[in-house]
Amino acid sequence: MIYLDNAATTLHKPDVVIDAVVKAMKTQGNASRGAHGATLSASRVVYDARVKIAKFFNFDKPSNVIFTCNSTEALNIAINGIIKAGDKVVSTDTEHNSVLRPLYHLQKTKNIDLQFVKADGKGVLSLDDFERIVDKDTKVVVVNHASNLTGNVNDIKSIGEIAHKNGAIFIVDGSQSAGTMKVDVKDLGIDVYCFTGHKGLFGPQGTGGLLVKDGIEIDAWKRGGSGVKTYSEDQPLEYPTRLEAGTLNSHGIAGLSAAIDFIDEIGVDKIEGKEKELTEYFYNKAKEINGVKIYGDFSKQHAAIVSLNVKDYDSGEVSDALSNDYGIATRPGAHCAPRLHIDLGTKYQGAVRFSFSYFTTYEELDAAIKALKEIAS
Repeated sequence: MIYLDNAATTLHKPDVVIDAVVKAMKTQGNASRGAHGATLSASRVVYDARVKIAKFFNFDKPSNVIFTCNSTEALNIAINGIIKAGDKVVSTDTEHNSVLRPLYHLQKTKNIDLQFVKADGKGVLSLDDFERIVDKDTKVVVVNHASNLTGNVNDIKSIGEIAHKNGAIFIVDGSQSAGTMKVDVKDLGIDVYCFTGHKGLFGPQGTGGLLVKDGIEIDAWKRGGSGVKTYSEDQPLEYPTRLEAGTLNSHGIAGLSAAIDFIDEIGVDKIEGKEKELTEYFYNKAKEINGVKIYGDFSKQHAAIVSLNVKDYDSGEVSDALSNDYGIATRPGAHCAPRLHIDLGTKYQGAVRFSFSYFTTYEELDAAIKALKEIAS
């Protein structure tokens, strides 16, 4: 199988990640739940992973690295834990449902003032629109770093400056940026950065987290066992315990920690550079195919994603043909990005998403281009 669905999850993991998970399953107990060897082993792995992740994203406080099962949980924790009844919140039409659905729920249940920055025909957001919509009444601005549909990379630093100029908290969905491009949360001015482990970070599914800038208060989204302050009726207030009720996925975190080591050894710049070359190679060949329409702005920094349609064919039929006839895995449909599909005019057709990783080869891209040409003809 030629796997070109890395924006959903990276299938090909480094061997060191797999080995770390297996070792953890054989040796680790429950982190922070006792003082015997097995639990101390798990606690050390979790602590070391916090430190590595903080350093990886140039974040000052490892104790404010909160582990979750994915970016959806991280975003729900941040959105539900910060936004209060009646707050004004600004987001964008390029967001994933992991942002949209929590916001819609708060709009219905807490009557928040929810406003969206629209995308143009290429899925691009205008900074002028942020300047117009974000004001002193805005409590939170929440934006994705890169679109999971078009691959467009947003100008996070400038958006963050607009948010902070108006006193708003800036939440960033890093699902498509973590591991695939350099992310310096201090330089970018991010208050809460939400990430998943199973995509560009090459970690196991069931891992992810959020980085919470010192001074940002997030109410506990779930409550339960913490290993400390057992007789308190309330969830402990200290990070990370405040947001980590229940047993952590220390086996997965061990794999994520090994994945960070793997990326550090190669270098994020090298990974981003290779993925950029792969994306440009595929894009330049695909755009020449008669009947193929590509979505997104490829004149600027771009994630390793190319979404397209072939003539007026349903995207699901094209993706099925790629899989069944050519052994090529892609993602069709709406990609959990409903507002952006409406802006692009692809609500009913959807789009076929090709997404690449450091392990993708040019031979695989050539095979995909050949398949597209045959389908289009």
